[in-house]
Amino acid sequence: MEESKKRVRLLLVDDEQEATQILAKRLTRRGYECRLACNGRDAIDKMGVLESQIVVMDVKMPVMDGIEALSMIVAKWPWVKVILLSGHADMQLAVEAMNMGAFGYLMKPTDMDELLFKIEDAVHQQELEIAMKEV
Repeated sequence: MEESKKRVRLLLVDDEQEATQILAKRLTRRGYECRLACNGRDAIDKMGVLESQIVVMDVKMPVMDGIEALSMIVAKWPWVKVILLSGHADMQLAVEAMNMGAFGYLMKPTDMDELLFKIEDAVHQQELEIAMKEV
């Protein structure tokens, strides 16, 4: 495992708890620190406490959906990268999410290699943004 991955904190947000736990185990084996939330409201509540760097979040959830949570995360924690997951092919929603600040929009069931690539891309982007601020 790479040392940089050990420091990457992910917040996985989905109301399908079993699938989220499986994903967390797979990502943890790859060196990521994973925390779970069951909906957008739960994610917002946990963001301040967990200091997550990357949020991987379902779009359709009860209480607060991923789009509403995305807007709150982008407003309050603009450095956090949000990757949205959706089980429904909706190009208009994908474009809307990206325009709102989502870092990525992937379809479910999610290909693990594609998700890992997107997470690494998000981590790299954060590192670049930090380096640019230091210059």
